[in-house]
Amino acid sequence: MAAASSGPKSTHLTLQASTIVRLHTVLAYTAFTVALLLGLLLHYKKIVKNSVAGYPQEWFPSVSATIGDWYPERNVFQILIALTSGPRFGLVILSYLQHYSEQSSLPIIVFICGLVRTLFCGGWVYITSSDDHDIHDFFMIGYIVLNLPWMIGGIFTTPTERKITRQKRIFIASAFFFTIMPLVYFFIQHKVHRIPGAYTTYSFFEWSLIVLDILYDACAEGELKESNMLLTISLNVPVKTKSPASDQSKTSQKVSQQPGKPSQQENITGSIPANASVLENMATTLTELRPFLSFCSDLYLSYIFWSIFTALTPTLFYFSIWELGIAGHELALLSTFSPILLSISSLSFWAHTRGGLTIIQLFSFSGLAAYILHRPIHRLFAVAFSSAATVLSQAVRWRQDAYYQSILTALGLLLSSVLKHANHSNNPVWPFIDERTGGYNKTGIVLAFLSLFEFHFRQPSAEQAKDPKKPEASEHWFFGALPLGSLIFISHSLLSDPNTLIAWSWTGYENGRPRGPVPTLHGSLTLLAQALGLLVATHSLRTPSSNSSRVLSHPVWFVLGSLSSFVMYRWRNWFGYVGGLGFAFFVMSSFPVIFANAAVNGSLTKTSFTVMLVYCLLSLASVWTVAYAFVPGGVYLRERSDLVLVGQMLCLMPSFRWSASSSHAFKTITSSVSSYSRMTLTLISVFGLIATLYRLPDSPKPFRPGPRILRAGIWTLHFGIDNAGRDSQRRVRNVIRDLELDVVGFLETDLYRTVFGNRDLTRVITEEMGYHVDIGPGPNSHTWGAVLLSKFPIINSTHHLLPSPRGELAPAIEAVLDVYGLPVTIVVAHNGQEEDPLDRELQSTELARIMASTHPNPVIFLGYIVSKPHAPRPAPYQILVEDGKMHDIDDEDPNRWCEYILYRGLYRTSYARISRSTVTDTELQVGQFMLPKHGHGITDETREARYLRAFKEDLPPEHWLPMEYYGNKKRGGVNGHFYHVFNTPLYYKLPEE
Repeated sequence: MAAASSGPKSTHLTLQASTIVRLHTVLAYTAFTVALLLGLLLHYKKIVKNSVAGYPQEWFPSVSATIGDWYPERNVFQILIALTSGPRFGLVILSYLQHYSEQSSLPIIVFICGLVRTLFCGGWVYITSSDDHDIHDFFMIGYIVLNLPWMIGGIFTTPTERKITRQKRIFIASAFFFTIMPLVYFFIQHKVHRIPGAYTTYSFFEWSLIVLDILYDACAEGELKESNMLLTISLNVPVKTKSPASDQSKTSQKVSQQPGKPSQQENITGSIPANASVLENMATTLTELRPFLSFCSDLYLSYIFWSIFTALTPTLFYFSIWELGIAGHELALLSTFSPILLSISSLSFWAHTRGGLTIIQLFSFSGLAAYILHRPIHRLFAVAFSSAATVLSQAVRWRQDAYYQSILTALGLLLSSVLKHANHSNNPVWPFIDERTGGYNKTGIVLAFLSLFEFHFRQPSAEQAKDPKKPEASEHWFFGALPLGSLIFISHSLLSDPNTLIAWSWTGYENGRPRGPVPTLHGSLTLLAQALGLLVATHSLRTPSSNSSRVLSHPVWFVLGSLSSFVMYRWRNWFGYVGGLGFAFFVMSSFPVIFANAAVNGSLTKTSFTVMLVYCLLSLASVWTVAYAFVPGGVYLRERSDLVLVGQMLCLMPSFRWSASSSHAFKTITSSVSSYSRMTLTLISVFGLIATLYRLPDSPKPFRPGPRILRAGIWTLHFGIDNAGRDSQRRVRNVIRDLELDVVGFLETDLYRTVFGNRDLTRVITEEMGYHVDIGPGPNSHTWGAVLLSKFPIINSTHHLLPSPRGELAPAIEAVLDVYGLPVTIVVAHNGQEEDPLDRELQSTELARIMASTHPNPVIFLGYIVSKPHAPRPAPYQILVEDGKMHDIDDEDPNRWCEYILYRGLYRTSYARISRSTVTDTELQVGQFMLPKHGHGITDETREARYLRAFKEDLPPEHWLPMEYYGNKKRGGVNGHFYHVFNTPLYYKLPEE
């Protein structure tokens, strides 16, 4: 382009306008990244420290501390961010030119907000929190507030034909504003409640806002490229003459065009019609958002299905564990057979209408509201009714669009799993969880109603209307129902919590390190494997002619899945866990194949009923493998998880293409569904990783490191369900925290089963209080479970399955702890029941052998042994004490029956029995021990030396147990817990040597 001139021609520099935006993005990211890296390298502990706490409670720096507190990172950042200011103003101006319209004033408002926003950015960047905290916060908050009109206005002013840019801005802006909510919450936790570690969490959200803020501005690059806007800069000012072109050369910088392209002015005026208005733009935006909102609603309703479905068995099994047998409440499982009602033609017709399906799903929300009911039996009725409704609605929806619903069902399972992972292994909307136990029930109900509202009033999409085809049926309906029932069982029993596969592979510690994956650290790997499997399935539905669609239905793929299942069952530690990851990948990738076969073969009623029948039979079989002592015919499935695994794989077989005549033609899903699914899988994977990092426990430290004291306890926790039928993790945590227990043995803790919700009873305690944990033998070991928690490092641990020829299999954990440099062996064990005396004798003999083999080293036994004190052989007491070369913590306490603390090689200073309140059915026993002097052992272990009874005042205060727990049933104590039997702890003097 040339300007008319009487002098020499001017020289011009032309560049893409999008280059300005890219330069801004690169400089902004560089400024923050360099400052963060320099800060972490040069002043790590200084920049993570704040007014509440320092390292290790706080371990990641805030933006303010990174960019404003120390040399040289502060100076380097300010130089780089100064270079960003020019492109930043250019970005604002170019965006205004892009969106300018004579018919709307909104672009002008957005332009002004962009300028003021840039000035506020300079305010909080150059006036740091160390300079003036209030002024820094003022500019920071003002900047965030100005992002509202800048981002929302930018979305509405983006021309509707630039769909990709518009969608990017909607997504990024939504993520930005959603991130503000947890940001504010954790800032309050830090500033008001002064909780150590809260500022580190706040910092992650603060950095997320920085990334999203820059990313939103970077969207302008694609828009400028699409419009082909150029900038022309004149380097020499020519002599101007009057000519038509002279008006165009009055400015030194202006908008130009490439040959063959319409002018930018034409683009601007053509991007918004003359009769356009902001309201019309908003309506257009909402219309574009509707498919995404519909997908989100369907996804959330799928999550609600899994939440209610997985809540049924824990709600009904509460009664079974109190009865230690079939209590009759197990009939509630029959509520899952509700699809048989579809055999009533009028009901089936009504259920297939939009209104009918809406009402049925509304009925299913009764399970969400059941958390307000106090009595467990009332909750069971509500959850059973809710399960009937949700299974019925899902059966209808699965048949309507099997391909779309297969993806949604798998995504709902993943969403449920990742939320459990982030919420201490509890689904936040379960009816046996409430606000006191980590529930978010009200929020879940509100979102459920919003999702159902959107579902009821949505319009069918054009793509759905024009593609009603379904694959042709090629097999008997039974061979479609069998695999789907197995798939639902596998999803529930193995994949509804990311740590179940870890529990299958766990074997303990060796040389101070876990031998395999750790639940609190590696659960996100399970989520990632599931997400990748579903990603492959989504790709196969988007491009059904690709090789992936044929691979997923090929018998070889089934064989690989079966091999992964075998590795998961046969091996432990990392190799076994990798087999589990492969199996998770296989199962998630098989969802479309299995759903499609079930949807096209046979009537809905017969197929759905058979699906749930297969699920129920496999569920009962999996429970029978460990509960065989309490159910009729249980002996045939005793410890036979291998039979359950083989059975579930055989049920999956018919869905794969075993003959050339088998039809597995896939129907495509829409591009938008494919895109939303990929985005959801990415978010779930990232959120799972963030939740893992956020929930990492603090480094464990003993409560009393000075006087070499070890305080230990044993508690039978009745599967983590209190007497009111609710999760008991937090109530247990409170007692353990108050009593300051360094070592704890928990029994009846293997909750990685469908009937217990696939939960982890140790998550709240370990993540909030910092303990090393050995979760004991996993669900494939067929015990009721034992757990060891320790504030001291675990050097080695070994899992034992005690001899049980007749009764239930008994677990034991033998662990060596590094207690102030002294190896101390801890044995946590759960013997069999009273009905099997031979088992108890053999188990006690094995425990005595384990403890005697370490003589004369220090040992503490924390166990459940079903014996009266001083009971002669073959009762367990005498075998354990005499053959195990152990001492009873107080052999003058005659009122014990199941829990015992034995010890050797340590000084016992106190012993207490604390009432259970309503947490469980068994008391907590606590023993306090003092280590001998470094390099010395116990020289006098006579009874006279060990029974020097004392008042607590005779001992230093660090030996006293908490005074708050003095009381009785009527008054005193803490939340119903108090010292009972003796009404006080028993104290013992230390020998003079």
